[in-house]
Amino acid sequence: MRRLRPVTAALPNEIDSREGLAYSLWLPERTAEIRGGVLILHGAGSCKESHHDFARAVLPLGLAALAFDQRGHGASQGALDGAVLDDIESMATLLRSRIGGSDAKLALRGSSMGGMLSILSAERVGANVVVAICPASTAGIRRLLSSEDLDFKADGQALERLLEGVDLSAAVSSLSAPLLLLHAEGDEQVPVEHSRELATYMRVPGSRLIAVPGGHHRSIQHDEELQAVSVRFIERALAGRLAGASGTAKA
Repeated sequence: MRRLRPVTAALPNEIDSREGLAYSLWLPERTAEIRGGVLILHGAGSCKESHHDFARAVLPLGLAALAFDQRGHGASQGALDGAVLDDIESMATLLRSRIGGSDAKLALRGSSMGGMLSILSAERVGANVVVAICPASTAGIRRLLSSEDLDFKADGQALERLLEGVDLSAAVSSLSAPLLLLHAEGDEQVPVEHSRELATYMRVPGSRLIAVPGGHHRSIQHDEELQAVSVRFIERALAGRLAGASGTAKA
């Protein structure tokens, strides 16, 4: 399996906030040759810094990356609410503005809650490819919102209204971009069966599910070889080189 060259010394080119959303922007060295951008969506209770390793990983392939804190998380203002998809669209627009405008190619890469949101927002932002790692279910997020273990600010009622009106399986079925689902079979928070069910709704050629033996809910996010799988999938999709029927595989 191909390994990405280490770029651990890379630092964000821009650290700022827009509309109360704190973000970090990463650009390849040769900005005139940027091939697209990756918008990184973190999970519930996480933050943008937890995914800076993936932002660094895409740079050698000429891809920019933008990671941001969802509301109620990190340095962003306000509480996570029913406008979360609006926030994702705003950040997608910001990233595209830095890499060539509205026609710039865009990948979404999300984990857990971010994986769910990447699927739900893909058509809205015109994503060219989606990578969802151990994507949460809408029912799972709703249970989290009603629990006493919530460790981020959220407008539970507004989120409930949003989640009641969406169907994740239908969103997968209606995707016009290839989807890569990565899920650890040992995931203790979101059962791998959730991704296996979602995979049955994949329609775009080249989409696939990779079920990884063992592991846990966060293990795939920072595994170098599996990051390389994600980056390669994004690279091939943005270049129009994915082909074949949707399928399921083991890592």
